[in-house]
Order: sequence, then structure tokens, then C-alpha cells
Amino acid sequence: MTAPHWLSATEIAQAYAAKTLSPVELVNTLLARIEVLDPKLNAFIRLDAQAALQAAHQAESEISAGRSRGPLHGVPIGIKDIIDVVGLPTTAHSKILVDNIARADAVVIQKLRAAGAIILGKLSTHEFAIGGPSFDLPFPPARNPWNRDHHPGGSSSGSGAGLASGMFPLALGTDTGGSVRNPASACGIVGLKPTYGLVSRRGVFPLSFTLDHVGPMTRTVADNALLLDVIAGHDPADPGSAASSSRGFGALLGRGVRDLRIGFVRHFHERDMPAHPEVAAALEDVARVLQAEGAQVHTVTLPALTEFSGINRVILCSEAWSIHQKWLRERPGDYGKLARRRLLPGAFMTAGDYVGAQRRRGELIAAVEDLFRDYDILLCASSMDPSSRMDDAAETARTYPRQARSPFNVTGHPALAMMSGLSHAGLPMSVQFVGRYFDDATVLRVAAAYEKATGWHKKRPPIG
Repeated sequence: MTAPHWLSATEIAQAYAAKTLSPVELVNTLLARIEVLDPKLNAFIRLDAQAALQAAHQAESEISAGRSRGPLHGVPIGIKDIIDVVGLPTTAHSKILVDNIARADAVVIQKLRAAGAIILGKLSTHEFAIGGPSFDLPFPPARNPWNRDHHPGGSSSGSGAGLASGMFPLALGTDTGGSVRNPASACGIVGLKPTYGLVSRRGVFPLSFTLDHVGPMTRTVADNALLLDVIAGHDPADPGSAASSSRGFGALLGRGVRDLRIGFVRHFHERDMPAHPEVAAALEDVARVLQAEGAQVHTVTLPALTEFSGINRVILCSEAWSIHQKWLRERPGDYGKLARRRLLPGAFMTAGDYVGAQRRRGELIAAVEDLFRDYDILLCASSMDPSSRMDDAAETARTYPRQARSPFNVTGHPALAMMSGLSHAGLPMSVQFVGRYFDDATVLRVAAAYEKATGWHKKRPPIG
């Protein structure tokens, strides 16, 4: 039998129905595992064990009475600490907000509770979702379960580390330049940045109003679709929310990829930003697997990766400065070094820089949209390298920007990162699948076919 801490959300629901597992048993098992592993991995900022156990007892009594609140009834989840959970601090991993108690649940938390999910607590992040693996903050940085000496990606770092180590089956992250997909890449899990506007951001501390997304993070593609089904939906009080009727994100998971047209953006990792040879070889293997499964894979071209990255940086820094300028002027020393360094360039962006970036953004969106006239899915790199050592600041600074995730924050298309293999050093490598607007279901369909054909999701890190 699969150990309870490695069960997927789908398997947990089945075990509850078969009465081979109860919510209280599962939560106690996870709390015991967290007690052992979290001092080594620092996935949690705030573990809310008492509230989780109370929720588990309530879920168990409802199951006994034949009632269910929804598809996540009794399923535990971890929450990135820029998302409000009523009564708990939303610190953004920063001294600036260390005493900031949430007065209400974020919309995504409301949806999770309505579906029956159990909130385990708040998870580590890079400071304000923009810093990096930092040791000058109120809480230690999360570590990679595949090798504790390496970082787990970010900024949704605790979400990635906790999922990969079996502390919880589901997590929420946020993604402004790749912060769901980076930990998915570094930790060997599944992270989806949904279509922009598909998931409400109300109650989430902003980094960049026109780039921010909330996304599901899981160990399996089916769980990712399940979690997206719960958190998606129009929110008229979020100015970026889309009035989309998209639902049933798992409906296509079993259909395979036969006859799908896939555009492989090779120049991102071959010419624009040459990837580590093992990462490049793994991407070629992904293309071969999908072809063997019946997909048509062709090389395609987009504007240079550096163009997308530059536009992302101008927009992000400009919008982030508008949020942080008061604190940066009055309390600069209360920021960690990395976050302060990454936020300050916004002070020097002009209105012309911002407007020019937004105009070029429209042209980049048009270039991607043009490809989707002929292709169902785009295939490209996520990270260009496996994660670096935590104690090697220079190597982390060099490799962290070496990624192809930010283009799809600029354009808003749905993009998923997942494991494509293990390096010779035993660290996860990754691939990214990108889809048409509000066609997140096809992105998940391709990811499910790749997952089934390779079985990388069954690999476990050598911890605990």
C-alpha cells in the first residue's frame, strides 16, 4: 500500500470512501511527518496544527453522516504566505509584515473551504515573492528535498519543498515571473500558471497587478486539474478577473495526445539562453515521447527570450515599486538584501518605460497567438539548469534568471511545468507546456499523457 503521506488527493478521497483512511488519521500522519522533516526543509512559516485537527474531526464526522462539502472534503493543503487565511499572519516572509494578521480569507481560501479542504498552515516564500533564497529574513529559507544543500526554486518555495517531501498533497502558489513553475521545476512536481484572470487574486498580497497569477501545485496532473476546478471562477471584485465559463479541467486527461499539433520552441534553450546539456537532452526526450504517443511535433519560432524577459522586468519593477515605495523610503533596512535589490530598480523606471513595455507586450502576445493558429500546445524549457547550491550565492544569481517562464506571464497564456528527468547529480529537470487562453484543460491533457508515458511523478526524493 502507498504510505498515507504519498497519497494523491484523488487517492485520499477514494480511501475515505472505502473507509481505509480517515481525515484525522491522515492529518495526524502528516503532522508527525512535518515534525520530523520541516526542521530540515523549512517549508512552513506557520503550522496551524490545532485548527487542522479540528477541521479533520469535523470532516470525519460529516463523512460518517454521509455528507460531503465538495471534491476536497478532508484533503489537507498548504498555503503560500502571501495569501490571506483569516486569523493567521500573512507575512510575505518579511519583517515588514511580520505582525500582519489576516482579517478575512482570500477568495481562493473561501473556495477551498467550501470544497472541504483542510488548511494546514502558511508556507515559506521568497520575501514579497521577489527576493531569493535569503538568510537575512525573520524565517529561514526553504530547502530542496532532493538535496538539502540546494534551493527548491521560488518564490513559492515552501509549496514545492513540502509537496515533494510528502508533507501535504496539495498547495497554492503564486506566479508573476515563474514562481509556481520554478519550484515545480526544481522539486519535480506539477505547477500550473493558469490563464491570466482565471483564478481570483483578491486577498493575495500583490507583486505586479498585470502579471500576478494564483496557481495549483501538486504531485500529479490529475490533482492539479482537481485543484484548479475548485479555485477557478470569475470574481467581479478582482479587476484582472475574467468572466470565463471554463470548467472541468480534468475532462481531457485520458485522451492522450494523438494528432495534437505541438510547437517546440527550441531557440529559447538552444540559442537565446543555452541550457545545461542534460536539460537540453531531456527536452529532446520529451519531444520524442510525445511523438511516440501520436503527437505532431514541429520546431517553431517566437521573439527572443531576452525580449520577453526584459518586458516582464520593466512591468514587474514598475508595478512593484508602486506597491512598495512607501516602505522602501521609510523602512529600507527592514527588507532583506535580495528583495530590496530587486525592488529598487522600479524607482528609476519612467512612465515612458512602462508604457513602451506595455505596447511591446501587445506585440509579443500577438506573436504567441499567431502560433496558436497552427498549434494546440507549445513545448519549451522551464529552467535552463538544475537548482544550485544554497551556499553558492554567485551561482544562484547566475542560474536563477536562466528560465523561459516569464514570457507567459507577459502574455497570460496557461503554462505548466513538470519533471522531465533527473540529472546525474540526482536533481530534477523540467519541461514546460503552454496552451491557448482558457484552454488550460488541453495543457493538462498533454501533461497527463507525458506523465503516464514516463512515470517521473513516481520518483521520490531521498528524504524521510
